[in-house]
This record gives sequence, C-alpha cells and structure tokens, in this order.
Amino acid sequence: MNPTIQSDTVVEEITIKGSAERIFEALTNPIHRVRWWGAEGRFRFTHMESDLRPGGKWLMRGTGFGKDVTVQGEYRQIERPRLLVFTWLPTWQEDATESTVRIDLEEKAGLTRVRLTHSGLVSETARGSHRGWPQILTWLRDYAERTAI
Repeated sequence: MNPTIQSDTVVEEITIKGSAERIFEALTNPIHRVRWWGAEGRFRFTHMESDLRPGGKWLMRGTGFGKDVTVQGEYRQIERPRLLVFTWLPTWQEDATESTVRIDLEEKAGLTRVRLTHSGLVSETARGSHRGWPQILTWLRDYAERTAI
C-alpha cells in the first residue's frame, strides 16, 4: 500500500472484511479506537474524547516520536455508516495547520472499501508527517476483522 499524494492531499484505500457499520464504529467509538490505533513502543494513542455530531470536538492523546502527542479536531460531516469528515490538528508537527480527513465507506458483499482522503497538507513537512495512513488503515483492518464490535 502506497498512499497517493496529489499536491496538498494524501489518498489511501483499503478493503476490509466486514460491514461498513462495524468499521464506522471502530473509527468513531473511543473505546474501540484506542484499542487499534498504534503499536506498542512506536506510536500509540491511549485516550480519546469524542462528541460525535457535526460541530462536535474530538481529541486523541498518546505517545509517539519519543514524546507525548495529541491530535484534535471537529467533526464536519457524519453520514453513518458511509461518511466521516473531520478536521485534524496534530501536536507532533511544529508548523501544523488544520487539515481535513474524509473517510468514505462503501460496502459490497461483506467487504467494505475504506477510502481516506487527507487534504489541506500545505507543506512538504505536513505531507511527510502524514505518510503513515497505510499503516493506520492496516491496524484498522486487522482490528475490525478479528474483533467483535
């Protein structure tokens, strides 16, 4: 899996065995999200707060890059279980500006295609610090396929 990078946007897709509802729940429920987002000793989110509604705030805290990290944002669009759009502002990138993550889920015959589009990455530093989406989507897939959600 290699993310497609177009100007200020990173696009990544993965197919997951399971329903869009199950994957949406893994993406949005704080209990589930902190169970799959990360790998011990590398990068790991351990806390999430979420007000899952348009205009609602969300925040994740953990460790990565040898320090404590936080990423936060606001939900912009929610169409359960097909679409999730939220802003993204990380602390690990010194010159970070708010960007937007869009996750589209399309279910067919027991498989769900997850398409992640991260836009507004206006600098090379921003694009470089967000090349980890393939790994993150792999963690999501592994969790959703092996866990009863």
